[in-house]
Amino acid sequence: MSVFEYIALDEKGNQLKGFVDAPGITAARQKLREENIYPVEINQAETKKESALSGALKINLWERVSTSQVAVLTRQLSTLLGAGMPLVPSLSILMQQEKNPLLKKSLAQIREKVNEGKSLTEAMSEFPKIFQPFYLNMVRAGEASGTINLVLERLADFSENQQALMSKIRSALAYPIIMLIIGTSVIFLLMTFVVPKITGIFADMNQALPLITIILIQVSHFLKSFWWLIMILLATSVAVFKYMTAGTDSGKRMWDNARLKIPVMGQINRKIAIARFCRTLATLLQSGVPLLVAMEIVRNIVNNIVIGDAIHQAARDLEEGKGLSGPLTKSGLFPPLVTEMIAVGEQSGALEAMLNRIAVAYENESQANIMVMTSLLEPVMILVMGLAVGFIVVSILLPIFEMNQLVR
Repeated sequence: MSVFEYIALDEKGNQLKGFVDAPGITAARQKLREENIYPVEINQAETKKESALSGALKINLWERVSTSQVAVLTRQLSTLLGAGMPLVPSLSILMQQEKNPLLKKSLAQIREKVNEGKSLTEAMSEFPKIFQPFYLNMVRAGEASGTINLVLERLADFSENQQALMSKIRSALAYPIIMLIIGTSVIFLLMTFVVPKITGIFADMNQALPLITIILIQVSHFLKSFWWLIMILLATSVAVFKYMTAGTDSGKRMWDNARLKIPVMGQINRKIAIARFCRTLATLLQSGVPLLVAMEIVRNIVNNIVIGDAIHQAARDLEEGKGLSGPLTKSGLFPPLVTEMIAVGEQSGALEAMLNRIAVAYENESQANIMVMTSLLEPVMILVMGLAVGFIVVSILLPIFEMNQLVR
């Protein structure tokens, strides 16, 4: 199947633009005529011949569907279906107003597959980079229960809550990161451009320089002469670190374990992972996804192999007829508050509501901890940069003061 972009006229002579999925141009024309649409111009959507490199760059940099775009699409589809509009016309409306080219083409193909008799889940499953397993399982449960519009609304709420949480975290960390970049750049410029010009005056003096000034001159000379080597080492270190933590299972496991044990940040990472676990599991269960299936989906969403292994072990214990709280307690990764609340939810039959309460509590705690950490980090960074600049100033002024004393 190929995607064709068309310009056509309807029965009233109004111009239409859109996409159609068909084996060839002739079949595309025939499909449009069957819908009382008369094509004026029709071309294959991928008409530009590009090199493999340029095509890859285009796909990676431009043709990308963000999580926020999927959330908006989900909310709009839920609204249309909730208003009583059939699925195929709803997809047509969304396709016509969509601005993202990749998402528009994907919606065209999904609409055609649904029109051919496939379920929405089956059609969406052919686009795994856009619709994650979590998304597809919820849609499948919604179709099975006949509450697809409610499930899509929950999906949109979930996506928006997760984006709001991550946005607050990024906003809190943005200022310290910007300060670090600017402060490091300023000190580097001072050491490589300003300091050499000033300390060049001391070279003509037949005078012993203080140790602090010698250290400054040596560091400045090293940075000026070997800055390129430092950049290469930094880039190599980042590349090796990314390969070890993303390209190998053992490296990723070590890094995920370290993320949970880092002072201060370890507790924050744990709380964020627990909040994500509880929020996702509650959303899946509310949408009718079986608990065992939901546990396997959540395992891949917490973004931590160590916690994911604990969830997988809990799922295996569930298969043997055990409860959920016991295995989570045994792992030692979930605080007693979490496991006790889950146990109460299991006993009272209100597990979803209890999971949502835990998620709200831990999301608020993680945000508060990050705010406290950043408020403490800012004065520490200012102090460190002040000490660095003070070291430079003292190293330069000390020989000048000694020279003035010799002159007197």
